[in-house]
Amino acid sequence: MAIYRLLQNSPLGPEEIAILTDAYERTLRKLRLVDRNDPITQLIASKIIELGQRGVRDANKLTELAVKELGVE
Repeated sequence: MAIYRLLQNSPLGPEEIAILTDAYERTLRKLRLVDRNDPITQLIASKIIELGQRGVRDANKLTELAVKELGVE
């Protein structure tokens, strides 16, 4: 999955990684994306990590912002 590859060498701790991966999975479910090889999953993963780097630490908020900023809903 895209987010796991992107976070593989990340300096983030386990708690932060758990929040980001939870948000990623929530976003994919919200958008009804089941094909993890779909290129949009990479964009979603990158956006969620970017939002996490901006300080967003809530999975629901990450999902909401990712969908909004990517304009995919």
